[in-house]
Amino acid sequence: MGDINAIFRAFIGQQNRDQGVYKAIKRWFDRNRIQPVKAGLAVARLIKDPDDTGQVFKVLEALRGDSLSRAAARLRADSQGLKLLRDQPNIVSALNDREALAKLPEGSVGRAYYNFVHLEGLSADGLIASSDEAPRIDDMDQTERWLGDRLRDIHDLQHVMTGYGRDTLGELCLLSFMTTQTPSRGIDFIVFFGRRKGQKDNPSLDINGAIDEGREIGAQSQWMLLTRWEDRLHEPLSDVRKALGFQAPVKYRETLRTIQATLAAEERVAA
Repeated sequence: MGDINAIFRAFIGQQNRDQGVYKAIKRWFDRNRIQPVKAGLAVARLIKDPDDTGQVFKVLEALRGDSLSRAAARLRADSQGLKLLRDQPNIVSALNDREALAKLPEGSVGRAYYNFVHLEGLSADGLIASSDEAPRIDDMDQTERWLGDRLRDIHDLQHVMTGYGRDTLGELCLLSFMTTQTPSRGIDFIVFFGRRKGQKDNPSLDINGAIDEGREIGAQSQWMLLTRWEDRLHEPLSDVRKALGFQAPVKYRETLRTIQATLAAEERVAA
């Protein structure tokens, strides 16, 4: 009887181990799956309408991988990052407080952010609404969910810190910056097709050089996820850029001026 019980216990133990292996494999698959058809369709729609931000989030979900878990590991390896993970601050309330932002000193990070979103008709809530168009994977833990939200919520703040505009080239340069700081297959996918179309449409311009400059700036500057931006909105933008190692996007600005001058000339001819 003892032998039978031992065999039964061994059988049950093996089943439990098999279930554990199955769950681990399923979790790995869910985290690393790719849906290229969905991603391709979303990129095609984004190319037709660069303002359709919801398509960006659809690409990110289709090619998500384990970028958030890797980002969490990087934060845990840094004392400042570890504190952020423990506190998990929510920056949306600060970025949505237009009255408080408008009262900040001219030239501060928060005032520059206010001017940017006010001019462009944007809001942190608008980004949240766009991200809701792409359903999330259920197995993300709280840390990864917070990181994903944080990256989404500081998107326009990254525009301010880098100096990239919301024109198509500016968005591509910013995405290049972002995927250098926090590697993302989805963003790489968008940049790959965006740069090909951009260079094809503007063969005389160094579109690739401007986008590559975004990577260089991303590599040289401090990782934006390491900063508690809630505490730095009142500081002078120029000082924060200098402290965090942000370089001016020279190639982007030169290329954008050429594009704008060409468009202005064409409009004069058409008139």
